[in-house]
Amino acid sequence: MNWQTTTPFQGAGKPAEQVAFNRLELGAIMGLYGQMVAAGEWRDYGMSFLSDVAIFSIFRRTAEHPIYRIEKRPKLRGKQGQYSVIGMDGRILKRGNDLRTVLRVLERKLIRAVE
Repeated sequence: MNWQTTTPFQGAGKPAEQVAFNRLELGAIMGLYGQMVAAGEWRDYGMSFLSDVAIFSIFRRTAEHPIYRIEKRPKLRGKQGQYSVIGMDGRILKRGNDLRTVLRVLERKLIRAVE
């Protein structure tokens, strides 16, 4: 019989810090997402929570690149603002400290002229 020594789990101790959206932030994002899904503009979403950023990605179809990313970077709170909306090409469409104000750039896409 062979004995193998096990290596202790590296994550023992303090858990890694993560940036995440809170309930109010997710409520605002999901409200807009629901409107855009009902309008037929968006189909899918994904969320990523990393150590320095939380990302809500919006997709037109499931298997493609996100058309928009809503990011929360708390370290930028005192500078440009912790929330930003980024387009498919990587350009920042809107940035600020108030999420609802930042999301208005996407609400304008819902308003169309009726012929």
